[in-house]
Amino acid sequence: MKISKIYFLIYIVMIASCDKKAERSKEIISSQKTQFPKGQIIDLTHDFSEETIYWVTAKEFEMEVVAKGITDKGYYYAANNFATAEHGGTHIDAPIHFAENTQTVDEIPLSNLIGNAIKIDVSENSIASPDYLISIEDLKNWEEENGEISKGSIILLETGFSKLYPDKLKYLGTKERGEEAVKKLHFPGLAPEAAKWLVENRNIHAIGIDTPSIDYGQSQDFQSHISLLSNNIPAFENLTNLDKLPSKDFQVIALPMKIKGGSGAPLRIIAILN
Repeated sequence: MKISKIYFLIYIVMIASCDKKAERSKEIISSQKTQFPKGQIIDLTHDFSEETIYWVTAKEFEMEVVAKGITDKGYYYAANNFATAEHGGTHIDAPIHFAENTQTVDEIPLSNLIGNAIKIDVSENSIASPDYLISIEDLKNWEEENGEISKGSIILLETGFSKLYPDKLKYLGTKERGEEAVKKLHFPGLAPEAAKWLVENRNIHAIGIDTPSIDYGQSQDFQSHISLLSNNIPAFENLTNLDKLPSKDFQVIALPMKIKGGSGAPLRIIAILN
């Protein structure tokens, strides 16, 4: 009889423990749900296809159809192979792209790729001048209207050039490819002194732009890349739909293909409006 009572007590304790674990699991799931931002989702990513724009010296996107149709067993099956360079279309520049001994794609903390974001719109100036350099003054003008750029922000720079995509002549400044074509590139970018100012004065997590490069097309030394990436600040390039975003009060989720040791990767990036 005593042994039966002991077993009964053990059973009661086990049931109570399971109930507590179940309640704790519910709390965790509920917490995760409330932490995920709710609001309108804006896709900031260009499709990958034969139209995708790549750097003029990079391998362009290729897709090979492996299978497409009804199999001999009666079910539909589709599969493809694709090949492409790291840097093209909507993609990420990992710090290692321009800075030795910094983070590769797989090493970038997710906290740098997900978070509160702002948009700085310079499209009025940049559409009028393809070689426009986004200045410290542009950054400070945004702050005058919206307040100081918050610690850990993701900055998106809107030049309006995504509306020219995928027309290579208008978007890049040239249809040509190869080393000689680099000299003929014309599109806006972040001025080197502005990149340096951000690094020294604002603790940002990442930066993005709706052009092929964070440096402008005529750059020969890529100093904006060097300033940012040397400080493990990744860059998102060839973004789209920035015109659908407000100046602030939204979140960004930017998840690249996790290429081990990669200097860059295709990127799926979205914004969630508050």
